[in-house]
Amino acid sequence: MSTIKVFNPAGDATGEMQVADDLLELKKGAQAVKDTVVAIRNGMRAGTASTKSKGEVAGSGKKPWKQKGTGRARVGYRQNPVWRGGGVAFGPKPRDYSQKINKKVAQLAFLRVISDKIAEGQVLVVEKLDVEPKTKAMVALLKKLGLEKSVLIIVDDYTENVLLSARNLPKVDVARAADVDVYTLLLYRTIVTTQAGFEALKARMQTKRTKEVVSE
Repeated sequence: MSTIKVFNPAGDATGEMQVADDLLELKKGAQAVKDTVVAIRNGMRAGTASTKSKGEVAGSGKKPWKQKGTGRARVGYRQNPVWRGGGVAFGPKPRDYSQKINKKVAQLAFLRVISDKIAEGQVLVVEKLDVEPKTKAMVALLKKLGLEKSVLIIVDDYTENVLLSARNLPKVDVARAADVDVYTLLLYRTIVTTQAGFEALKARMQTKRTKEVVSE
């Protein structure tokens, strides 16, 4: 049984929340996490790097010098890749780096990451985020919660006050529970979630468990 500390909107501790062990996955899923993160990061790549091959470099087909009699190596054209200003041999071309991840693998990776965060005490629940739309209000709340490193705030749905109060903090980000991915969860040291946001996360965690029970 794992416990999660619960705080009120002012940042005062009000108790603890119990998370059943059968909801967590701590034994498998490490490879799924790695594969999912690699796929997400590859999907972020622009894939716009481009170079010109010898056939795309401007220039005529005239030989720089005659074939024989000069004492120099024979050269057929100025677009040769060994020459400065020539084409690039086997250079990069625009491509799509995105990878497909099996849905079950993505679900397992999400479950493993959330489980690790909960087991390590890196998840805090705030009953409701009721802050002014000012950076200093969010700074004060996080300081009262004892958080100085990177923080990911998870909510059930975005609110203007939360977005405005957190947008200028370099190590703080806000995400919806229904949309947050494995890579984003791993980027931040601590997760601060609202009560409604945590219920949404639990629903995503229980999706895989429900399918396993049905298949059995």
